[in-house]
Amino acid sequence: MDKFRVIGLMSGTSLDGIDAAILTTDGEEFIQREGFLTIPYDDSLRQRIRACLNIPPDCVNTVTDVERDLTVAHAEAVKMLLQREGLKSTDIDLIGFHGQTVAHDPARKYTCQLGDGELLARLTGIQVVNDFRTADVQAGGQGAPLVPIYHAALAAEHEKPLVFLNIGGVANITYIGAKGEMIAFDTGPGNALLDDWILKKTKRRFDEAGRLSSRGTVNEAVLKELMAHPFFDVKPPKSLDRNAFVSQVWKDLSPADGAATLAAFTVGGVIQAIRFLPEKPKAWIVSGGGRLNRTFMKSLHNKLHVPVILIEELGLNGDATEAEAFAYMAVRSLKGLPISFPYTTGVPRPMSGGRLNRIPDAA
Repeated sequence: MDKFRVIGLMSGTSLDGIDAAILTTDGEEFIQREGFLTIPYDDSLRQRIRACLNIPPDCVNTVTDVERDLTVAHAEAVKMLLQREGLKSTDIDLIGFHGQTVAHDPARKYTCQLGDGELLARLTGIQVVNDFRTADVQAGGQGAPLVPIYHAALAAEHEKPLVFLNIGGVANITYIGAKGEMIAFDTGPGNALLDDWILKKTKRRFDEAGRLSSRGTVNEAVLKELMAHPFFDVKPPKSLDRNAFVSQVWKDLSPADGAATLAAFTVGGVIQAIRFLPEKPKAWIVSGGGRLNRTFMKSLHNKLHVPVILIEELGLNGDATEAEAFAYMAVRSLKGLPISFPYTTGVPRPMSGGRLNRIPDAA
């Protein structure tokens, strides 16, 4: 099978910055990792992106300046990664460009990831696949999660059933059964609510290593109210916007107690998800920024009663996984292979996605 050297770019639902990874892959069985870096957003761009959250469809064309600057930042990330790895743009066949999620409402067949694929192709001189989610949403799917097909490739040599748990802005799981069957869905909040709370109360961007949440006491009454949200009883496939659980019920808690309660809420969503799995997993493999939060990890160890493994223990990079996944999916998109499935997004049939932006002089 043809192999491609691809850069995957991921921003997702968090507002941290850009993950950029180089992968050589055939979009199926062959996966070779070659480099990775993270570029934080500067504070000004982060604030401008935050102002775009939950933007309605009829207002997207009003934020073209933010989209342009965000795309330029991604082009700079590509340049920095190439320089670090001693590569030139001509050494790269393709970019998989996720963009920055600012709104996600599949019930209205609407999802918005800011990022101009045509501009990125022009700035980098590399063809770009972007807009991975729209086709799925317009076909009646949830548009998320899309990473499960990459998880399935990573799980090929491991004992099953197992679960990949990604704790990003939103948390999601991929269950892979003994015969390779996949079930995937968002479980609830990931880091986003806790990050927003930390920013509001301490001016820091996140709860580093879970230190503040570890010092607090969970408010059980608030947690019970949060866990009563109807999302948790919805059968998968299902997905969330990062702000789906915005509420005032925790506003009067102390900084530490609020952090502890929101951390417990994230873990509670994961635990609630178990009832939708056909078999008990033999292990949970954790990736995403939330894996570095020791409060999350301690609670997961205590509640899941099976091994809870950092993805690094498999020789992988937990910060790079999603960027690698969109590099992998860019190749699948180029080949017309499916990236979403009935049991991952609820789409009626396995289907490809993404839009190819060729280099202007090669069009």
